[in-house]
Amino acid sequence: MNKELVINVASNEISIALLEDKRLVELNKEQCKTGFAVGDIYLGKVRKIMPGLNAAFVNIGYEKDAFIHYLDLGPQFPTLHKLVAKLAANKRAPKFENLKFEPAIGKTGKLSNVIATGQPILVQIAKEAISTKGPRLTSDISLAGRHVVLIPFSNKVSISQKIRSSEERKRLKKIVDAVLLKNYGVIIRTAAVGKQDADIEADIKALIGKWEAALTKIKTQDPPALLFNEMNRATAIIRDLLNGSFSAIHVDDAKLFEEIKEYIKTIAPEKEKIVKLYKGNVPIFDNFDISKQIKGLFAKYVSLRKGAYLIIEHTEALHVVDVNSGNRAKVADDQEQTAMEVNLAAAEELARQLRLRDMGGIIVVDFIDLHKSENRQKLYETMQQLMAGDRAKHTVLPLSKFGLMQITRQRVRPEAIQTATEVCPTCGGTGTIAPTLLLDQQIENQISYFTLDRGVKYIRIHVNPILAAYLTKGLFSIRHRWNWKYKCRIEIMPDQSKGFIEVTFFDREGSELI
Repeated sequence: MNKELVINVASNEISIALLEDKRLVELNKEQCKTGFAVGDIYLGKVRKIMPGLNAAFVNIGYEKDAFIHYLDLGPQFPTLHKLVAKLAANKRAPKFENLKFEPAIGKTGKLSNVIATGQPILVQIAKEAISTKGPRLTSDISLAGRHVVLIPFSNKVSISQKIRSSEERKRLKKIVDAVLLKNYGVIIRTAAVGKQDADIEADIKALIGKWEAALTKIKTQDPPALLFNEMNRATAIIRDLLNGSFSAIHVDDAKLFEEIKEYIKTIAPEKEKIVKLYKGNVPIFDNFDISKQIKGLFAKYVSLRKGAYLIIEHTEALHVVDVNSGNRAKVADDQEQTAMEVNLAAAEELARQLRLRDMGGIIVVDFIDLHKSENRQKLYETMQQLMAGDRAKHTVLPLSKFGLMQITRQRVRPEAIQTATEVCPTCGGTGTIAPTLLLDQQIENQISYFTLDRGVKYIRIHVNPILAAYLTKGLFSIRHRWNWKYKCRIEIMPDQSKGFIEVTFFDREGSELI
Protein backbone atom coordinates (compact mmCIF):
# COMPACT_ATOMS: atom_id res chain seq x y z
CA MET A 1 0.00 0.00 0.00
CA ASN A 2 1.32 3.42 -0.99
CA LYS A 3 1.26 5.98 1.85
CA GLU A 4 1.73 9.72 1.52
CA LEU A 5 1.69 12.42 4.16
CA VAL A 6 0.54 15.90 3.09
CA ILE A 7 1.08 18.75 5.57
CA ASN A 8 -0.54 22.17 5.22
CA VAL A 9 0.77 24.92 7.50
CA ALA A 10 -1.53 27.90 8.17
CA SER A 11 -1.08 30.84 10.54
CA ASN A 12 -3.16 29.27 13.31
CA GLU A 13 -2.99 25.51 12.71
CA ILE A 14 -1.24 22.65 10.97
CA SER A 15 -3.38 20.19 8.98
CA ILE A 16 -1.94 16.73 8.37
CA ALA A 17 -3.54 14.36 5.86
CA LEU A 18 -2.58 10.70 5.53
CA LEU A 19 -3.30 9.21 2.10
CA GLU A 20 -3.36 5.51 1.29
CA ASP A 21 -3.33 4.90 -2.45
CA LYS A 22 -4.44 8.55 -2.93
CA ARG A 23 -7.46 8.08 -0.63
CA LEU A 24 -7.74 10.17 2.53
CA VAL A 25 -7.81 7.93 5.62
CA GLU A 26 -6.66 10.20 8.46
CA LEU A 27 -6.91 13.94 9.03
CA ASN A 28 -5.24 15.63 12.00
CA LYS A 29 -5.41 19.30 12.89
CA GLU A 30 -2.94 20.74 15.39
CA GLN A 31 -3.34 24.25 16.74
CA CYS A 32 -0.16 26.31 16.57
CA LYS A 33 0.39 26.47 20.31
CA THR A 34 2.49 24.52 22.75
CA GLY A 35 1.38 22.12 25.47
CA PHE A 36 -1.73 20.16 26.43
CA ALA A 37 -1.12 17.39 23.89
CA VAL A 38 -1.06 13.66 24.54
CA GLY A 39 2.35 12.67 25.90
CA ASP A 40 3.22 16.05 27.47
CA ILE A 41 4.57 15.82 31.02
CA TYR A 42 3.61 18.50 33.58
CA LEU A 43 4.36 19.40 37.14
CA GLY A 44 0.81 20.01 38.30
CA LYS A 45 -0.85 21.02 41.55
CA VAL A 46 -3.68 19.05 43.16
CA ARG A 47 -6.70 21.38 43.15
CA LYS A 48 -9.44 19.23 44.65
CA ILE A 49 -9.91 15.60 45.75
CA MET A 50 -13.22 13.87 44.98
CA PRO A 51 -13.53 10.92 47.42
CA GLY A 52 -16.76 9.69 45.81
CA LEU A 53 -15.01 9.32 42.42
CA ASN A 54 -11.70 8.23 44.00
CA ALA A 55 -10.13 10.87 41.78
CA ALA A 56 -8.73 14.39 41.85
CA PHE A 57 -8.71 17.55 39.76
CA VAL A 58 -5.24 18.86 38.96
CA ASN A 59 -4.19 22.31 37.75
CA ILE A 60 -1.70 22.01 34.87
CA GLY A 61 -2.33 25.47 33.45
CA TYR A 62 -5.22 24.51 31.16
CA GLU A 63 -8.44 26.56 31.29
CA LYS A 64 -10.22 23.56 32.83
CA ASP A 65 -8.74 21.45 35.60
CA ALA A 66 -7.39 18.10 34.43
CA PHE A 67 -8.65 14.81 35.90
CA ILE A 68 -6.74 11.88 37.37
CA HIS A 69 -8.20 8.67 38.84
CA TYR A 70 -6.59 6.52 41.53
CA LEU A 71 -6.01 3.71 39.02
CA ASP A 72 -4.07 6.14 36.80
CA LEU A 73 -1.46 6.84 39.48
CA GLY A 74 0.55 3.71 38.66
CA PRO A 75 1.90 1.14 41.16
CA GLN A 76 5.15 3.08 41.81
CA PHE A 77 3.45 6.40 42.55
CA PRO A 78 4.83 6.58 46.16
CA THR A 79 8.39 6.47 44.76
CA LEU A 80 7.54 9.11 42.14
CA HIS A 81 5.85 11.33 44.74
CA LYS A 82 8.81 11.11 47.12
CA LEU A 83 11.25 11.98 44.30
CA VAL A 84 9.17 14.95 43.14
CA ALA A 85 8.87 16.27 46.70
CA LYS A 86 12.67 16.19 47.10
CA LEU A 87 13.32 17.86 43.77
CA ALA A 88 10.62 20.51 44.32
CA ALA A 89 12.22 21.37 47.68
CA ASN A 90 15.57 21.57 45.84
CA LYS A 91 16.98 18.83 48.03
CA ARG A 92 19.69 16.46 46.88
CA ALA A 93 18.22 13.38 45.21
CA PRO A 94 20.06 10.20 44.17
CA LYS A 95 20.61 9.36 40.51
CA PHE A 96 17.49 7.83 39.05
CA GLU A 97 19.15 4.44 38.41
CA ASN A 98 20.19 4.34 42.10
CA LEU A 99 16.72 5.18 43.39
CA LYS A 100 15.23 2.77 45.91
CA PHE A 101 11.59 1.95 45.21
CA GLU A 102 8.92 2.41 47.87
CA PRO A 103 6.29 -0.35 48.34
CA ALA A 104 3.86 -0.37 45.40
CA ILE A 105 0.25 0.71 45.92
CA GLY A 106 -2.61 -1.71 45.32
CA LYS A 107 -5.52 -1.40 42.90
CA THR A 108 -8.18 -1.02 45.60
CA GLY A 109 -6.78 1.87 47.63
CA LYS A 110 -8.10 5.38 48.15
CA LEU A 111 -6.60 8.38 46.40
CA SER A 112 -7.09 10.58 49.47
CA ASN A 113 -4.59 8.37 51.34
CA VAL A 114 -1.91 8.92 48.70
CA ILE A 115 -2.12 12.61 47.74
CA ALA A 116 -3.35 15.80 49.37
CA THR A 117 -4.84 19.06 48.13
CA GLY A 118 -2.21 21.64 47.20
CA GLN A 119 0.71 19.26 46.73
CA PRO A 120 2.79 19.13 43.51
CA ILE A 121 2.28 16.05 41.33
CA LEU A 122 4.08 14.81 38.22
CA VAL A 123 1.57 13.87 35.53
CA GLN A 124 1.37 13.05 31.83
CA ILE A 125 -1.56 13.81 29.51
CA ALA A 126 -3.27 10.57 28.50
CA LYS A 127 -6.23 12.16 26.69
CA GLU A 128 -6.63 15.68 25.36
CA ALA A 129 -9.46 17.90 26.54
CA ILE A 130 -12.69 16.92 24.80
CA SER A 131 -15.86 19.03 24.74
CA THR A 132 -16.49 20.31 28.30
CA LYS A 133 -13.95 17.95 29.89
CA GLY A 134 -10.38 18.86 30.78
CA PRO A 135 -7.41 16.63 29.91
CA ARG A 136 -7.22 13.10 31.39
CA LEU A 137 -3.97 12.49 33.26
CA THR A 138 -1.78 9.61 34.37
CA SER A 139 1.24 9.35 36.66
CA ASP A 140 2.28 6.05 35.09
CA ILE A 141 4.77 7.86 32.85
CA SER A 142 5.99 6.55 29.47
CA LEU A 143 8.07 8.17 26.71
CA ALA A 144 7.59 6.94 23.16
CA GLY A 145 10.51 6.67 20.77
CA ARG A 146 10.92 5.35 17.26
CA HIS A 147 11.88 1.80 18.27
CA VAL A 148 10.97 1.57 21.97
CA VAL A 149 8.73 3.03 24.66
CA LEU A 150 10.64 3.92 27.84
CA ILE A 151 8.87 3.31 31.17
CA PRO A 152 10.54 4.84 34.24
CA PHE A 153 9.98 3.12 37.63
CA SER A 154 9.99 -0.32 36.00
CA ASN A 155 12.54 -3.05 35.38
CA LYS A 156 10.50 -5.04 32.89
CA VAL A 157 11.31 -5.50 29.19
CA SER A 158 8.23 -6.26 27.05
CA ILE A 159 8.11 -7.01 23.33
CA SER A 160 5.31 -6.21 20.90
CA GLN A 161 3.07 -9.21 20.25
CA LYS A 162 3.26 -8.46 16.53
CA ILE A 163 6.91 -9.61 16.58
CA ARG A 164 6.44 -13.36 16.11
CA SER A 165 9.98 -14.56 15.39
CA SER A 166 11.52 -16.04 18.55
CA GLU A 167 15.04 -15.35 17.25
CA GLU A 168 14.25 -11.69 16.61
CA ARG A 169 12.64 -11.36 20.05
CA LYS A 170 15.76 -12.78 21.71
CA ARG A 171 18.02 -10.49 19.66
CA LEU A 172 16.04 -7.37 20.55
CA LYS A 173 15.87 -8.26 24.24
CA LYS A 174 19.62 -8.82 24.30
CA ILE A 175 20.24 -5.38 22.74
CA VAL A 176 17.97 -3.67 25.28
CA ASP A 177 19.42 -5.52 28.30
CA ALA A 178 22.91 -4.41 27.30
CA VAL A 179 22.13 -0.69 27.36
CA LEU A 180 19.13 -0.26 29.71
CA LEU A 181 19.85 1.22 33.15
CA LYS A 182 18.29 0.04 36.38
CA ASN A 183 14.82 1.42 37.27
CA TYR A 184 13.91 1.76 33.60
CA GLY A 185 11.59 -0.56 31.71
CA VAL A 186 11.05 -0.78 27.98
CA ILE A 187 8.42 -1.89 25.49
CA ILE A 188 10.05 -2.87 22.20
CA ARG A 189 7.93 -1.64 19.29
CA THR A 190 7.27 -3.45 16.02
CA ALA A 191 9.35 -0.82 14.22
CA ALA A 192 12.48 -2.24 15.91
CA VAL A 193 12.37 -5.43 13.80
CA GLY A 194 15.54 -5.75 11.73
CA LYS A 195 17.04 -2.51 13.04
CA GLN A 196 20.72 -2.28 13.94
CA ASP A 197 21.93 -2.41 17.54
CA ALA A 198 23.22 1.17 17.40
CA ASP A 199 19.82 2.57 16.32
CA ILE A 200 17.94 0.92 19.19
CA GLU A 201 20.62 1.86 21.71
CA ALA A 202 20.56 5.49 20.54
CA ASP A 203 16.77 5.56 20.87
CA ILE A 204 16.90 4.31 24.47
CA LYS A 205 19.66 6.74 25.46
CA ALA A 206 17.79 9.67 23.90
CA LEU A 207 14.63 8.83 25.85
CA ILE A 208 16.52 8.46 29.12
CA GLY A 209 18.09 11.87 28.46
CA LYS A 210 14.65 13.43 27.95
CA TRP A 211 13.34 11.90 31.19
CA GLU A 212 16.31 13.11 33.22
CA ALA A 213 15.98 16.60 31.70
CA ALA A 214 12.30 16.68 32.76
CA LEU A 215 13.23 15.73 36.34
CA THR A 216 15.91 18.43 36.44
CA LYS A 217 13.35 21.10 35.52
CA ILE A 218 11.34 20.32 38.67
CA LYS A 219 14.02 22.05 40.76
CA THR A 220 13.49 25.39 39.04
CA GLN A 221 9.79 25.30 38.11
CA ASP A 222 6.71 26.09 40.18
CA PRO A 223 3.49 24.21 39.37
CA PRO A 224 1.81 24.32 36.96
CA ALA A 225 4.75 23.89 34.58
CA LEU A 226 5.47 22.02 31.35
CA LEU A 227 8.46 19.69 31.84
CA PHE A 228 8.44 17.68 28.63
CA ASN A 229 6.77 18.59 25.35
CA GLU A 230 5.81 15.72 23.06
CA MET A 231 6.85 16.25 19.46
CA ASN A 232 4.33 17.93 17.19
CA ARG A 233 1.61 15.88 15.52
CA ALA A 234 3.41 15.72 12.19
CA THR A 235 6.61 14.17 13.56
CA ALA A 236 4.60 11.93 15.91
CA ILE A 237 2.70 10.47 12.93
CA ILE A 238 5.95 10.03 11.03
CA ARG A 239 7.49 8.30 14.05
CA ASP A 240 4.60 5.84 14.35
CA LEU A 241 3.87 5.19 10.67
CA LEU A 242 7.12 5.59 8.74
CA ASN A 243 7.91 2.35 6.96
CA GLY A 244 8.75 0.99 3.53
CA SER A 245 5.33 1.88 2.10
CA PHE A 246 5.79 5.62 2.65
CA SER A 247 6.54 7.10 -0.75
CA ALA A 248 6.49 10.83 0.00
CA ILE A 249 5.96 13.50 2.65
CA HIS A 250 4.84 16.82 1.16
CA VAL A 251 5.13 20.03 3.22
CA ASP A 252 4.26 23.57 2.15
CA ASP A 253 6.26 25.35 4.87
CA ALA A 254 10.06 25.69 4.64
CA LYS A 255 10.65 25.72 8.40
CA LEU A 256 8.61 22.58 9.11
CA PHE A 257 10.15 20.96 6.03
CA GLU A 258 13.62 21.37 7.56
CA GLU A 259 12.41 20.08 10.97
CA ILE A 260 10.89 16.95 9.45
CA LYS A 261 13.88 16.35 7.22
CA GLU A 262 16.23 16.67 10.19
CA TYR A 263 14.07 14.28 12.25
CA ILE A 264 13.95 11.65 9.50
CA LYS A 265 17.71 11.99 9.06
CA THR A 266 18.09 10.76 12.66
CA ILE A 267 15.64 7.85 12.51
CA ALA A 268 15.87 6.69 8.88
CA PRO A 269 18.59 8.47 6.87
CA GLU A 270 17.84 6.43 3.75
CA LYS A 271 14.34 8.00 3.59
CA GLU A 272 15.47 11.62 3.74
CA LYS A 273 14.72 12.12 0.04
CA ILE A 274 11.00 11.35 0.43
CA VAL A 275 10.49 14.69 2.24
CA LYS A 276 9.53 17.27 -0.38
CA LEU A 277 8.86 21.00 -0.12
CA TYR A 278 5.72 21.95 -2.04
CA LYS A 279 6.06 25.27 -3.92
CA GLY A 280 2.99 25.21 -6.20
CA ASN A 281 0.61 28.15 -6.63
CA VAL A 282 -2.44 25.99 -5.95
CA PRO A 283 -3.08 25.25 -2.22
CA ILE A 284 -1.40 21.97 -1.30
CA PHE A 285 -4.65 20.24 -0.24
CA ASP A 286 -6.30 21.22 -3.55
CA ASN A 287 -3.30 19.97 -5.51
CA PHE A 288 -3.55 16.51 -3.94
CA ASP A 289 -7.36 16.40 -4.17
CA ILE A 290 -7.67 16.42 -0.37
CA SER A 291 -10.01 19.42 -0.04
CA LYS A 292 -12.58 17.69 -2.21
CA GLN A 293 -12.34 14.49 -0.18
CA ILE A 294 -12.67 16.37 3.11
CA LYS A 295 -15.91 18.05 2.04
CA GLY A 296 -17.28 14.81 0.65
CA LEU A 297 -16.37 12.69 3.67
CA PHE A 298 -17.10 14.89 6.67
CA ALA A 299 -20.80 15.05 5.91
CA LYS A 300 -23.77 13.69 7.79
CA TYR A 301 -24.65 11.77 4.63
CA VAL A 302 -21.85 9.70 3.10
CA SER A 303 -22.58 8.21 -0.31
CA LEU A 304 -21.65 4.67 -1.31
CA ARG A 305 -21.79 2.90 -4.65
CA LYS A 306 -25.01 2.73 -6.70
CA GLY A 307 -27.12 5.05 -4.58
CA ALA A 308 -26.52 3.53 -1.12
CA TYR A 309 -25.42 5.84 1.69
CA LEU A 310 -24.56 6.16 5.39
CA ILE A 311 -26.09 8.57 7.88
CA ILE A 312 -23.71 9.42 10.74
CA GLU A 313 -25.10 11.13 13.85
CA HIS A 314 -22.99 12.30 16.80
CA THR A 315 -24.31 12.58 20.36
CA GLU A 316 -22.67 13.21 23.72
CA ALA A 317 -22.98 9.54 24.73
CA LEU A 318 -22.30 7.70 21.47
CA HIS A 319 -22.18 7.79 17.67
CA VAL A 320 -24.96 6.25 15.57
CA VAL A 321 -24.53 5.06 11.98
CA ASP A 322 -27.51 4.06 9.80
CA VAL A 323 -26.93 2.09 6.59
CA ASN A 324 -29.41 2.76 3.75
CA SER A 325 -29.66 0.95 0.42
CA GLY A 326 -31.18 3.99 -1.33
CA ASN A 327 -32.52 3.22 -4.82
CA ARG A 328 -31.07 -0.27 -4.99
CA ALA A 329 -33.77 -1.92 -2.88
CA LYS A 330 -36.46 -0.82 -5.36
CA VAL A 331 -35.02 -2.64 -8.37
CA ALA A 332 -33.11 -5.62 -6.99
CA ASP A 333 -34.68 -9.09 -7.11
CA ASP A 334 -32.63 -10.80 -4.40
CA GLN A 335 -33.10 -8.66 -1.29
CA GLU A 336 -30.70 -10.72 0.85
CA GLN A 337 -27.91 -10.45 -1.71
CA THR A 338 -28.55 -6.72 -2.16
CA ALA A 339 -28.50 -6.16 1.60
CA MET A 340 -25.25 -8.10 1.90
CA GLU A 341 -23.56 -6.09 -0.88
CA VAL A 342 -24.63 -2.77 0.65
CA ASN A 343 -23.56 -3.86 4.14
CA LEU A 344 -20.08 -4.93 2.97
CA ALA A 345 -19.60 -1.61 1.14
CA ALA A 346 -20.85 0.23 4.22
CA ALA A 347 -18.43 -1.67 6.47
CA GLU A 348 -15.49 -0.69 4.26
CA GLU A 349 -16.47 2.98 4.27
CA LEU A 350 -17.26 2.96 8.01
CA ALA A 351 -13.80 1.62 8.91
CA ARG A 352 -12.35 4.50 6.90
CA GLN A 353 -14.68 7.06 8.48
CA LEU A 354 -13.75 6.02 12.02
CA ARG A 355 -10.09 6.72 11.30
CA LEU A 356 -10.78 9.83 9.27
CA ARG A 357 -13.01 11.50 11.85
CA ASP A 358 -11.12 9.91 14.76
CA MET A 359 -14.47 8.88 16.22
CA GLY A 360 -14.13 7.33 19.67
CA GLY A 361 -16.25 5.91 22.45
CA ILE A 362 -19.28 3.79 21.52
CA ILE A 363 -20.35 3.46 17.88
CA VAL A 364 -23.66 1.72 17.11
CA VAL A 365 -24.19 0.66 13.49
CA ASP A 366 -27.63 -0.22 12.14
CA PHE A 367 -26.86 -2.46 9.17
CA ILE A 368 -29.58 -3.61 6.76
CA ASP A 369 -31.25 -6.73 8.15
CA LEU A 370 -29.69 -10.05 7.13
CA HIS A 371 -31.69 -13.24 7.57
CA LYS A 372 -28.97 -15.80 6.89
CA SER A 373 -26.66 -16.52 9.81
CA GLU A 374 -23.67 -17.14 7.50
CA ASN A 375 -24.09 -13.64 6.03
CA ARG A 376 -24.25 -12.10 9.49
CA GLN A 377 -21.07 -13.92 10.49
CA LYS A 378 -19.31 -12.90 7.27
CA LEU A 379 -20.20 -9.23 7.85
CA TYR A 380 -18.83 -9.42 11.40
CA GLU A 381 -15.57 -11.05 10.26
CA THR A 382 -15.18 -8.53 7.43
CA MET A 383 -15.60 -5.63 9.86
CA GLN A 384 -12.91 -7.11 12.11
CA GLN A 385 -10.52 -7.43 9.17
CA LEU A 386 -11.19 -3.86 8.00
CA MET A 387 -10.58 -2.51 11.51
CA ALA A 388 -7.32 -4.45 11.91
CA GLY A 389 -5.33 -1.60 10.33
CA ASP A 390 -6.68 0.95 12.83
CA ARG A 391 -3.96 2.00 15.30
CA ALA A 392 -6.52 3.00 17.96
CA LYS A 393 -7.55 0.27 20.41
CA HIS A 394 -10.97 -1.05 19.46
CA THR A 395 -13.44 -3.87 19.97
CA VAL A 396 -16.01 -5.10 17.43
CA LEU A 397 -18.99 -7.14 18.67
CA PRO A 398 -21.13 -9.49 16.52
CA LEU A 399 -24.51 -8.35 15.22
CA SER A 400 -27.22 -8.36 17.85
CA LYS A 401 -30.72 -9.81 17.43
CA PHE A 402 -31.84 -6.39 16.21
CA GLY A 403 -29.16 -6.27 13.50
CA LEU A 404 -27.04 -3.73 15.40
CA MET A 405 -23.25 -3.89 15.57
CA GLN A 406 -21.49 -2.28 18.53
CA ILE A 407 -17.95 -0.96 18.23
CA THR A 408 -15.84 0.66 20.92
CA ARG A 409 -12.84 2.71 19.86
CA GLN A 410 -10.28 4.49 21.99
CA ARG A 411 -10.60 8.26 21.95
CA VAL A 412 -7.60 10.33 23.04
CA ARG A 413 -8.19 13.49 20.97
CA PRO A 414 -11.24 15.52 19.99
CA GLU A 415 -12.85 14.08 16.88
CA ALA A 416 -11.99 15.97 13.72
CA ILE A 417 -15.63 16.48 12.68
CA GLN A 418 -16.08 19.17 15.34
CA THR A 419 -13.92 21.62 13.39
CA ALA A 420 -15.24 20.87 9.90
CA THR A 421 -18.06 23.36 9.25
CA GLU A 422 -18.86 25.71 6.41
CA VAL A 423 -21.06 28.79 5.96
CA CYS A 424 -24.55 27.85 4.78
CA PRO A 425 -24.91 29.00 1.15
CA THR A 426 -28.71 29.07 1.36
CA CYS A 427 -29.03 31.50 4.30
CA GLY A 428 -26.19 33.72 3.11
CA GLY A 429 -23.97 33.16 6.11
CA THR A 430 -26.47 33.75 8.93
CA GLY A 431 -25.84 30.22 10.23
CA THR A 432 -23.60 27.20 9.75
CA ILE A 433 -24.34 23.63 8.70
CA ALA A 434 -22.26 20.48 8.73
CA PRO A 435 -20.48 20.12 5.37
CA THR A 436 -22.78 18.75 2.67
CA LEU A 437 -21.92 16.11 0.13
CA LEU A 438 -19.99 17.20 -2.92
CA LEU A 439 -23.06 17.50 -5.13
CA ASP A 440 -21.35 16.87 -8.46
CA GLN A 441 -19.95 13.60 -7.11
CA GLN A 442 -23.34 12.55 -5.73
CA ILE A 443 -25.09 13.42 -8.99
CA GLU A 444 -22.48 11.51 -11.01
CA ASN A 445 -23.00 8.45 -8.80
CA GLN A 446 -26.72 8.58 -9.62
CA ILE A 447 -26.04 9.08 -13.34
CA SER A 448 -23.69 6.08 -13.27
CA TYR A 449 -26.41 3.99 -11.67
CA PHE A 450 -29.15 5.07 -14.11
CA THR A 451 -27.01 4.64 -17.25
CA LEU A 452 -24.87 1.60 -16.48
CA ASP A 453 -27.30 -0.38 -14.33
CA ARG A 454 -30.67 0.74 -15.74
CA GLY A 455 -29.67 1.51 -19.35
CA VAL A 456 -31.19 5.02 -19.36
CA LYS A 457 -30.15 7.11 -22.42
CA TYR A 458 -31.70 10.47 -21.50
CA ILE A 459 -31.69 12.27 -18.14
CA ARG A 460 -33.03 15.71 -17.27
CA ILE A 461 -31.73 17.00 -13.94
CA HIS A 462 -33.55 19.75 -12.00
CA VAL A 463 -31.29 21.65 -9.61
CA ASN A 464 -30.88 25.04 -7.92
CA PRO A 465 -29.76 27.76 -10.41
CA ILE A 466 -26.42 28.20 -8.57
CA LEU A 467 -25.63 24.53 -8.97
CA ALA A 468 -26.87 24.56 -12.57
CA ALA A 469 -24.44 27.37 -13.42
CA TYR A 470 -21.59 25.39 -11.88
CA LEU A 471 -22.41 22.20 -13.81
CA THR A 472 -22.75 23.97 -17.19
CA LYS A 473 -19.92 26.49 -16.90
CA GLY A 474 -17.33 26.59 -19.69
CA LEU A 475 -16.94 24.95 -23.11
CA PHE A 476 -15.97 21.60 -21.61
CA SER A 477 -18.36 21.72 -18.67
CA ILE A 478 -19.04 18.98 -16.15
CA ARG A 479 -22.29 18.20 -18.00
CA HIS A 480 -20.40 17.69 -21.29
CA ARG A 481 -17.93 15.36 -19.60
CA TRP A 482 -20.82 13.32 -18.24
CA ASN A 483 -22.37 13.13 -21.73
CA TRP A 484 -19.19 11.66 -23.21
CA LYS A 485 -18.37 9.41 -20.26
CA TYR A 486 -21.78 7.73 -19.95
CA LYS A 487 -22.91 7.97 -23.63
CA CYS A 488 -26.14 9.57 -22.45
CA ARG A 489 -27.84 12.86 -23.22
CA ILE A 490 -27.94 14.88 -20.02
CA GLU A 491 -29.74 18.21 -19.60
CA ILE A 492 -29.45 20.52 -16.59
CA MET A 493 -32.58 22.52 -15.75
CA PRO A 494 -32.30 25.50 -13.31
CA ASP A 495 -35.20 25.41 -10.85
CA GLN A 496 -35.70 28.29 -8.39
CA SER A 497 -37.90 26.14 -6.17
CA LYS A 498 -35.06 23.71 -5.48
CA GLY A 499 -32.94 24.02 -2.37
CA PHE A 500 -29.17 24.22 -2.77
CA ILE A 501 -28.66 20.47 -2.30
CA GLU A 502 -31.98 19.27 -3.74
CA VAL A 503 -31.69 17.26 -6.97
CA THR A 504 -34.33 15.36 -8.98
CA PHE A 505 -33.94 13.23 -12.12
CA PHE A 506 -36.45 12.81 -14.97
CA ASP A 507 -36.57 10.67 -18.12
CA ARG A 508 -37.61 11.78 -21.62
CA GLU A 509 -41.31 11.36 -20.82
CA GLY A 510 -41.05 13.52 -17.69
CA SER A 511 -41.34 10.66 -15.22
CA GLU A 512 -39.13 10.93 -12.14
CA LEU A 513 -36.24 8.49 -12.00
CA ILE A 514 -35.80 6.83 -8.60
